Amino acid sequence: MLRRAASQRAGRVALPDAQVEVLRLVQRRPGIGVREAAERLGTAPNTISTLVGELTTAGLLHRHRDPADRRTVRLELTDAARERIAAYGRHRRDLLGAALAELDTPDRETLLAAAPALRHLADRMAGQG
Repeated sequence: MLRRAASQRAGRVALPDAQVEVLRLVQRRPGIGVREAAERLGTAPNTISTLVGELTTAGLLHRHRDPADRRTVRLELTDAARERIAAYGRHRRDLLGAALAELDTPDRETLLAAAPALRHLADRMAGQG
């Protein structure tokens, strides 16, 4: 729900979840190959190839051949993707901030106190992916 609201606020249609996963992975691991991306996302390489093609056509990913192994394609975010991700992050923070401000003080304090534990949980989950 937050992703969709942030995308709408940015004036864009939300990308499909699978495309978002690929973009997030490439953001974390610039230069990743299609095969490794498939392994990390737990899907077939041809599925990732299709998603990469769609994201390339949309101007959000660059594909380039690895100079050491011309059979391998390396993936990088485009400037448009970086801008889109940054704008999405700003809108998401604004939406969360507004929602937090509407909570009563005890609920807001409880959530803010839990934030470090939630960050540790998210970091552990990201490390598993």
